[in-house]
Amino acid sequence: MSTTPDSAVRAYLDSHRDAFLDDLAEWLRIPSVSADPDRAPDVRRSAEWLAAKLTGTGFPTAEIWETEGDGLPAVFAEWPSGDPSAPTVLVYGHHDVQPAAREDGWHTDPFAPQILDGKLYARGAADDKGQVFFHTLGVRAHLAATGRTAPAVNLKLLIEGEEESGSPNFPALIEKHADRLACDAVIVSDTGMWSRDTPTVCTGMRGLTDCQIDLYGPDQDIHSGSFGGAVPNPATEAARLAAALHDADRRVAVPGFYDGVIELTGRERELFAELPFDEEEWLRTAHSHATLGEAGTTTLERLWARPTAEVNGIGGGYQGPGGKTIVPSTAQLKLSFRLVAGQDPAAVQQAVRDWVAAQLPPGIRHEITFWGATRPCLTPLDHPALQSVVRAMGRAFGQKIRFTREGGSGPAADLQDVLGAPVLFLGISVPSDGWHAPNEKVELDLLMKGVETAAHLWGDLAETWQRT
Repeated sequence: MSTTPDSAVRAYLDSHRDAFLDDLAEWLRIPSVSADPDRAPDVRRSAEWLAAKLTGTGFPTAEIWETEGDGLPAVFAEWPSGDPSAPTVLVYGHHDVQPAAREDGWHTDPFAPQILDGKLYARGAADDKGQVFFHTLGVRAHLAATGRTAPAVNLKLLIEGEEESGSPNFPALIEKHADRLACDAVIVSDTGMWSRDTPTVCTGMRGLTDCQIDLYGPDQDIHSGSFGGAVPNPATEAARLAAALHDADRRVAVPGFYDGVIELTGRERELFAELPFDEEEWLRTAHSHATLGEAGTTTLERLWARPTAEVNGIGGGYQGPGGKTIVPSTAQLKLSFRLVAGQDPAAVQQAVRDWVAAQLPPGIRHEITFWGATRPCLTPLDHPALQSVVRAMGRAFGQKIRFTREGGSGPAADLQDVLGAPVLFLGISVPSDGWHAPNEKVELDLLMKGVETAAHLWGDLAETWQRT
C-alpha cells in the first residue's frame, strides 16, 4: 500500500531514530570547547567526525575548512540537486560548545550523554550539535519519502568551529569562500522556539556594536579641596554621559541614532501579541523586579524590534575602603548598542563619536574604542522561503506556527551581508534546555520534530520557490 509523504517520513524516522541518537551521542562525547586552547585538538576531531558522517549521509562533498592563524576548523558540505531551476539553500550551525565540568553543577558528566525521561543531557545537545545533526536524518527521510536520489534543492552546510568564542574568523572565512557558499537562502539552525507548546519561527536578530570611552582630566589625581569645583572631573563627566544617554521617554538621545530604523507594522505587532507572554514569569527569568524601557512600546517590542543603548560599566577614581578626597585623573564608560533592521553600525558608531565630543567640556580629553559590529537581520513575513519553513514546521508539529524575533546578535548577519541572501531560522530548542548552563539538554520528541521539519522543507522550497 502506498503511503503519503508525511507517513513515509514518519515511518523512516521511526526505523532510524535509535541509530541517529547513537550517532549524536558519539559526537557529543567529543569535548569541542573552542574557548579552551587545550581543547583545540578536540574541536578538530569534532570537525573530522562530522565531515565523515556527512559523507556517510550521502553528501558527495564534505570538507574541512581551515580558518586564519590558529583558528579552529569549520565543515562545509554540498549536495547538488541536479535540477537547474532548484533553489540553493545553505544551512548554518556550529560544532563547538561552551566549557562544561561536573563541578559546575551538572548532575552527570557533561560529555557522557545520558537519556533521562525523554531528554538527552550533554553539553551541545541543543547548542548546537543536536540542531545541526537533525539535518542529516532529515535529508535522508526527504529522499526516502520522495524516492529521490538527491535533495530537491541544492543543499549546502557550513558548520562553524568558533561560534562559542565569538566567531573571530567567520567573516573572513565566508568572504574567502563566498563563491562556493553562494545561495538563495540561509537556514540558521542555532536558535529555539517560544516553548514546546508554542512552536515558533524567528524572523530576525538585532545587531550589536559596543565601545569603551576613556576620559582624561588632570594629569594626575589632585586634591578635591584645593582644586575641586574649579577643574573638570572625568568621573563626573562619565556619569553625565551615562545620564544623558536617554531622554525622559527612555529613548536613546544620540542624534541620528534612529536613522533608517524599520518600524514594526501593525501586523507584526498583532503577531507578537498572539504569543502567550507572561510578564511576571519573564521578570523572574530576568531576575528583575519591574519592566522599564522606551515609552509607548511593549516588553517584547523593546526586546526584539527596538534599538537600545546600555551602560555596561562605569568607573573612575578611588574605589577602596573609606574616603579619598580627590579629583581623579581618569574615568571609563562602557556602552553597548543593540541595533535593528535599517540601522547601519558604522553610522551609529559615528553618531556616538559626534555625540560624546559634543557633550564633553574643555579640559576633558577622550578616546573611544569600538570592538567591531554585527549587523541586524530581518526576513519579511511574506518571503517565500520563510513561508516554506512555516509550512514545513506546521506539518511536523500539527499546529499553527507563530513568529518571534531574537533580542541578541550572532553571525547570521555576516552570512546575509556577504552572500546577499535572506536568513531564516529553524530551531526546536526551548528555553528550559539550558544553553551555556549546567545540565544542558534537548527534548527528544522536539528533536525529531526538527528532523521531520527538515524532511518536509526541501521539497516545499523546490515546489514554491523555483528560480527562473
